[in-house]
Formats: sequence, C-alpha cells, structure tokens
Amino acid sequence: MTAASATHHPSASDERYGAAAFRRFRQSGKLTLLLTFLPPALLIFTIFVMLPMLNASFFSPYKWSGYGPAPWIFNADTGQTFGDWVGLRNFQQLAGHSAFATAASNTFKIILVSLFIQLPLALVLALMIYEKSYANTIFRLIFFVPYILAEVATGLIWSFVFDGNYGLSRTATDVLGLEEAFFPLADKDWAFNAILAVIVWKYFGFHMMIYIAGLQNISRDLIDAARIDGATPLEIVRYIKLPLLWPAITISIFYSVLGALQVFDIVMPMTAGGPSNSSHTLVSYLYNFGFIRLRVGFGSAVGVVLFIIGIVFAFTYRGTVQRRIAA
Repeated sequence: MTAASATHHPSASDERYGAAAFRRFRQSGKLTLLLTFLPPALLIFTIFVMLPMLNASFFSPYKWSGYGPAPWIFNADTGQTFGDWVGLRNFQQLAGHSAFATAASNTFKIILVSLFIQLPLALVLALMIYEKSYANTIFRLIFFVPYILAEVATGLIWSFVFDGNYGLSRTATDVLGLEEAFFPLADKDWAFNAILAVIVWKYFGFHMMIYIAGLQNISRDLIDAARIDGATPLEIVRYIKLPLLWPAITISIFYSVLGALQVFDIVMPMTAGGPSNSSHTLVSYLYNFGFIRLRVGFGSAVGVVLFIIGIVFAFTYRGTVQRRIAA
C-alpha cells in the first residue's frame, strides 16, 4: 500500500454525517445555549483573569509605585519612562527575602493541613451523616454553616474568640487558673496555628457536602449485597464506598490545593501577617509587600510566581490524576 493510498480523504458520506451531526446539535438547542453563555463567560474571564495577569507580567520587570501612567510610557518632562527597568531584580529580591520563604512555608502548611486533616475529617463526617434522615439534615446544616460565612466575617469572629482580654481565650485562662492573659494571635509560635484551625473549621463542610453527594450516588443494592455476603461496615467503606468515591475525592483535593494558594481574607482580619511576618501566606505577602508599600512591580512579580505555581499544579493534576479517572 502506497502512502498516497493510505491517506484518508473525506468522502461524501463523511461530509453528510458531519452535516447531520451539526444539524442535530443545532436542533437540540445546545448551539443556542453555547452561543448565549460562552461569550459572556469568556469576556468575564478575559477582563478579570487574563488582562490582570498580563498587566502583572508587564509590571514585574519594573520598579514602579503604581502612580501615573504605565511604567514603560515615556515621560517627556524627565526624558525617562515612568518606571525604572530592573529586569529580574524583583524576582531575585523575592527569592532572597525571608518573609517570602515564611509565606511559602505557611502556604505549604495549609496544603498539608487541608489534605491530611481537613479532608479526612470531612470524609469521616460524610460517612456518618450521608444517609437521608431529619437528624442528619440538621447536622449537615450545622457543619456547612461555617462555609457560608464570608471570609472577612470569619476572621473578625475568630479574632474576637482568640482575644486574650475578652474572648474565649480569656475564659480558658480563667478556667485554668492562669493569672497572665494569653493572646494566641500575638504569639509567633501560635498565630499561624490559630489560622490553620480556623481554615479547617471554615472549609471542611464544603468538602463534606461533596463527599455526601458522591456517597448518595452509590447504588444501595451494591451495599446491601455486600452486607448479605458478610462484609463488615469497615470492609464496605474500604472496598465499595471509597473506590466509588474516588472521583469526588480527587475534585476535593484539587479545590483544596488551589484554595490554599489563595488564602488571604482570613489572614488579614486575624493577624494581617504578623507578628513579625510570621503568619503571611503568599497572597497576604503580595498585598503587604507589594501594594501596601507601593511596590507594584515587586508585587506583580509575586503574582506571576503565584500564577505559575497554580497553573503548573492545575494542568499537571488534571493531566495525570483526573485524566486517569476519566479514562
């Protein structure tokens, strides 16, 4: 067989089949739905995601305060651009800054706590209350309420809880008979641990609901058949529920890691990154050392690093773990 004869050329039947498929797609209403919702979604994504990231990448090689025109625009009065070109110096300063290392370490701690404490807690609770009953509905509501609260409101509430003068921290010291008040958020050894506890409390209900939805989709007949065959409750969980729940678990892991990279609103009202920059995350570090201090170029460099980390994780995870599940 020659190369020319092996090459496939579209036949009339292929073209008719394609036209018929497109006609069915259009008549089903999916084409109208796609044309209605896709352009606004792309517009919003472009305006609020792509354009800011492009701006950040353009700002990152400049030393610029954020005032006036863009840093690369020529200033006729001074004969220079509005920003000083520094090349990769912002990234070099970033790599050598101890506060950035602390922020990166704290963000990694959030990922670890989310994966090994928050998600297992959510899974255990989901296994306990996924059955449909009035009592379980009440428990689901109680566990899910923290997720409904706004992050800033959550931070403010827990900053009062940890207040050594008026909050529950003061009550605990009184009960224990301690004379000196304890301020966890003012202690370098305790501040970020307190934030980690709040993060677990805030988000475990979200993952619990993902697991409950997955568990309720498992066939009841399959579980009943396993019980008839003599399987114990733990064996049913290990060999039936967990394998069938794995797609929901992978989605939960994906949300946990990406969410950990974005933690900001809880940190600011609780500690604002203190004391002594010990409780910064990557985003709060970007905000404090970039925009609060009018170092937009430096802050943009942090944003570029954060964006690259998120993109690399997202594409790697979806291309490996989630693709295996889909296959």
